[in-house]
Amino acid sequence: MTESPAAVVLPGGPLVYTLRRHPRSRRLRVTIDPRRGVVVSLPPAGRRGWAQPGRLVEAFLREREAWIRRHLAAMARQRAEHAARGGLADGALVRYRGELHRLRIETGFPSSSRSSVARVGADDGDELVVRIAGRDRRAVARVLREWLVERALVAVEGAIARHAVPLRANPSELAIRDPRSRWGSASRKGRLMLSWRLILAPPDALETVVVHELAHLRIFGHGPRFWSLVASRRPDHAQWRRWLREHSAELHAALDEAT
Repeated sequence: MTESPAAVVLPGGPLVYTLRRHPRSRRLRVTIDPRRGVVVSLPPAGRRGWAQPGRLVEAFLREREAWIRRHLAAMARQRAEHAARGGLADGALVRYRGELHRLRIETGFPSSSRSSVARVGADDGDELVVRIAGRDRRAVARVLREWLVERALVAVEGAIARHAVPLRANPSELAIRDPRSRWGSASRKGRLMLSWRLILAPPDALETVVVHELAHLRIFGHGPRFWSLVASRRPDHAQWRRWLREHSAELHAALDEAT
């Protein structure tokens, strides 16, 4: 796969995008990546008819410009709202399990102690308290992210335990990662991958993604039989898929400075 920056002038003004050549691509496709913006995927240049796709890409983007601008504007609003909550400073608001929590950062603990994160109740709302040990050189974002990844693993494993048997799905392996453009995936060998950022979303949204991927262990593709299987466990799946779409940029902006 190769990628390169590109731009085109459309009626609404210049549009910057990433041109991606992927060996498995069979047609031209445009996606809005929460982190990278517009991505145009194409078959490899060596495939017949795709060596010089400039005019085709421009026409494709021009036809879909209103949709693209609308989604870019929505993502910009989400990022602005997220930034207005204070980032990762003491007193900022951080989303966890769908709810905004006040972030409290405490330092000055003995060097012999370990940094920790705790969710606690407070008079003005729940808080995430990050306690940084004296000798811990990790950023607050790193400490918080590692805690969130652990919580995500517990939540995902719980959802799998509730739904795998009723769906007659038998996952062979589970990985918690941070993919760019999807919340989860399933392989024909039974491997599941889920995004740790789902722990920032409401529990119903996380569970909907788990059910979606478990259903793929039975049925690959998104035909009527697949959606019927998903609905057998999550009849409200459309509501939570929509929530994830509407908050995608926000969830992907959270803790971006962590490594």
